[in-house]
Amino acid sequence: MNHRERTLAVLNYRSYDRMPIVHFGYWDETLEKWAEEGHLTKRDAALWRDGNDIDRKIGDKLGFDFDWSGHYGANLGLKPGFRTRVVEEFEDGSRHVLDGNGAVILEVPGVRSIPTEIDHLLKGRAGWEKYYRPRLQWRDDRLGLERLNTRRATELFGDEGLLLWNPDAREYAVGIWCGSLYGKIRDYAGLVNLSYLLVDDPLLVEEMIETVGELCFQGVKAALEAGFKPDFGHFWEDICYRAGPLVNPKYFKEKCGPHYRRITDLLNQHGVNIVSLDCDGKIDSLIPTWIENGVNTMFPIEVGVWDASIAPWREKYGRELRGVGGVDKRVFARDYAAVDAEIERMKPLVALGGYIPCPDHRIAPDAKWENVQYYCEQMRRAFG
Repeated sequence: MNHRERTLAVLNYRSYDRMPIVHFGYWDETLEKWAEEGHLTKRDAALWRDGNDIDRKIGDKLGFDFDWSGHYGANLGLKPGFRTRVVEEFEDGSRHVLDGNGAVILEVPGVRSIPTEIDHLLKGRAGWEKYYRPRLQWRDDRLGLERLNTRRATELFGDEGLLLWNPDAREYAVGIWCGSLYGKIRDYAGLVNLSYLLVDDPLLVEEMIETVGELCFQGVKAALEAGFKPDFGHFWEDICYRAGPLVNPKYFKEKCGPHYRRITDLLNQHGVNIVSLDCDGKIDSLIPTWIENGVNTMFPIEVGVWDASIAPWREKYGRELRGVGGVDKRVFARDYAAVDAEIERMKPLVALGGYIPCPDHRIAPDAKWENVQYYCEQMRRAFG
């Protein structure tokens, strides 16, 4: 079996020869550190992206089979995005910068983390009408079919063929990008502004969700009708934190649920029955909306301080719920014993079926190269 066949077998409760060893990419700082240590070149560290040739080369060195985050399809974001520019500079070297989402963020020298948001172009209907709604309409050039068919396909898969269109020739599973129904709106407006808008102008928020939902549907439809044959669908949201969701679950179900269903029905019609969704944080109260609307694979199942695990979800929702993730990435900063203990913890979860262990987020800068290699070796011994 190849990695694609193994992946689909695991997630569909069929027999397989061994568990695929999957990862979720790396922080840029992690690759920079590993380059300084001589494990890879600085060029590879700089040019790495999910799913590209460098991603596969680094994964091969470590022992991974493939990156779950290598998804392909239409551009489902702002088109065009906002041009990044400096808004204001300060004596201490910090500065306010308008980013590609239209948010003004604080950049501080030497600090690389999720930035503090200072202001947003999207604060109400005027900003929506002027800056955002025109940028969130479907256009055929969002698919970039010529680019996807030729140069991009060669960049992603090498010279052996246009594997986006030929699943039987793939070595690993490939996902179709399905976009975001709420998370990107939060990126555009900011959490605080969006929370106020839900009360001050609920019709505007509903229009935003309708607009991005239609854009995502049209993008998936165009890619499928062009002949792209994905192995799974994939959404992104990131709308939870350590204590729960950043949106009312009842509202989320009512406004976003129908858009998920429309897209997953389309995927099912094209033979795609695995649909995963990337959401960090404690996602428990949003899972019912996803499961009821055809999103059946939770990712990356962050362990965090709340000990997320597929086990209680499987007990509650049954075998319809699958998972990719759930391996505590913090063990990579410790030692072999910690890695062994984490793999041991995975054994009863793997026995549930429909579950692929994977680091529960991007591998962080404190990770030791040898620990990650050891993890891949021991995963093969444990599950293959």
